[in-house]
Amino acid sequence: MEVEDIRPPRAVDRLGMLLARHGTVTNIRMRQALGVTGLTPRHAIALMNLDDNGPMGQQALIEALAVDPSVLVAILNDLERDGLAERRRDPADRRRHIVEMTAAGADALTKVQEALTAMERELCSGLDEQEIVQLYGLLSRINTSAEEEKRACTEE
Repeated sequence: MEVEDIRPPRAVDRLGMLLARHGTVTNIRMRQALGVTGLTPRHAIALMNLDDNGPMGQQALIEALAVDPSVLVAILNDLERDGLAERRRDPADRRRHIVEMTAAGADALTKVQEALTAMERELCSGLDEQEIVQLYGLLSRINTSAEEEKRACTEE
């Protein structure tokens, strides 16, 4: 079946429109959920990457977050100011900075994870577990690129 064969009767119900609408609503709910932590989605994602990967170089973090270097500097400045992460020179290469999450950052990340879990549970309350797994699988296969995400993030 071609995509044209499943076109909905109303233009506003086209797949792209539905994805955009749900993305906007999800972004709003995510920001509200993170509001209790005082962090933005970018701050939260940076902490999640540090949690997943351990201490990492700034360049690796730039690539993981798909952001411009100047954007990462602003994120790290905020995280350092709040005592959630720290940058230090790489002893093997003094030109490189290593970014590491602090104990306070780990505590904040626990609150982030709790807030996001509650938001996602509410967002997907109309789906059963199998449907959630299926939705995740389908969304992970949508054709988007890190470059597009990077461009969109710099336009925010």
